[in-house]
Amino acid sequence: STLGPMDRRVVITGIGAVSGFGVGAAPLWQGLTSGASAIRRISLFDPSGFRSRFGVEIQGFQGAKDFVPKSYRKAVKVMARDTELAVGAAKFAVEDAGLITRAALSDDASGTTTYPAERTGCHVGAGLIAAETDELTSALVTAVDPATGQFDIKAWGGVGLTNLQPLWMLKYLPNMLACHVTIIHGAEGPSNTITCTDASGILSIGESTRVIERDGADLCFSGGAESKLNLVGMLRLQFAGRVGDTGTETDGSRALLPYDGRSVGVPGEAGAILTLEAQTTAKARGARQYAEIVGFASTHCGWPPYMTDQERLGTRGVLNRSLGYAIWRALNDAGLTPDDIDAIVPQAAGSALEDGGEVGALRNVFGDRIKKIPLVTLTPNVGTCAAGSGGLMVAVAAKCLAEQKLPARIHAGKHDSTLMAGPSTTRRATLNHILVCSSSLGGQNAAIVLKSIV
Repeated sequence: STLGPMDRRVVITGIGAVSGFGVGAAPLWQGLTSGASAIRRISLFDPSGFRSRFGVEIQGFQGAKDFVPKSYRKAVKVMARDTELAVGAAKFAVEDAGLITRAALSDDASGTTTYPAERTGCHVGAGLIAAETDELTSALVTAVDPATGQFDIKAWGGVGLTNLQPLWMLKYLPNMLACHVTIIHGAEGPSNTITCTDASGILSIGESTRVIERDGADLCFSGGAESKLNLVGMLRLQFAGRVGDTGTETDGSRALLPYDGRSVGVPGEAGAILTLEAQTTAKARGARQYAEIVGFASTHCGWPPYMTDQERLGTRGVLNRSLGYAIWRALNDAGLTPDDIDAIVPQAAGSALEDGGEVGALRNVFGDRIKKIPLVTLTPNVGTCAAGSGGLMVAVAAKCLAEQKLPARIHAGKHDSTLMAGPSTTRRATLNHILVCSSSLGGQNAAIVLKSIV
């Protein structure tokens, strides 16, 4: 390349999504613009023993077998749910971008890919993948003390573990999401897995952006995926204080209320993979461009993830400053000021800790103008999806810019009156720049700025 380091412009050319509204970006956008909520009572297992009986289950997704080449279908057996979501989302992104990857050639060796394998990267956000209950219990029942018939930790180490499937560990490693996507699509360039809970997807997209900017690749798969809808995943969220008590509520759309001061989260599952390309090469192949990525930054609060509720609330000031600093740095990276932002896609986690810190950060950056900036809050529609949320947030921001439209916003309770977070219908808007930002359970913060394609 004749361009110097960090001179290349990066654009989003493909959006692949699997969400509570279905498979593909179209059902997601339709669900958001119609003002629908995908939050329902959990049906995958009996949730009556948990604080939340609600969740967001992906409709119409039966696994990755329908989204991989025939020659690769055996590998689906060693894919965890999170990995299958990422593989499916990547397939949709490739189709949306009009790319030819190794997947299209695997059953027919003729033809060439859009980009060489060494010029294709992959950066995917992943979570702490929860083991499937059946696999664990089938091994646990063999780890018993013969004399008492009760579970015995020594028997677990000597007998129980030997009854797990041979490739059990490979199935649940977080880097398996990126691993399978790179193998299927022939991405042999820079690759990484980022495991920073809710911030993972934005951080991964930021890393892909930097790789393309410095001419390390022409195309990158980027985003994240995670499913919290299983017994182990739900327990982890509940112990971490991330699941609220939904009580006797029967309406899922009222179960998650951002910025209302209550600590209520609704677990979900989602995956969103985007294709990022150098604008020069995207133009050369005549690709559609949803939006340009013009600014990115990340920071870290350094707070312990496991605290009492009172201790967590006391860390809001730290989050205010740290997330705010990430936003300032992203704006500076984009060469913009707070006055240039037309809309914000925030984390809107629906918990007192994250919401309070996020509001403080937004006020620190935007001052009184935050009252006039529309927020695109996704969690009341698709739930809190951890590592699967960041890619979804950036995908929606890109669609907003491409369509010059803000989707409907639902909120069935009280909210901070100084924010544009209350109910609204889908509406046209002049959108030049959108900020996407998120904190995380471990203290990592990320912010990214997208620009409309003129």
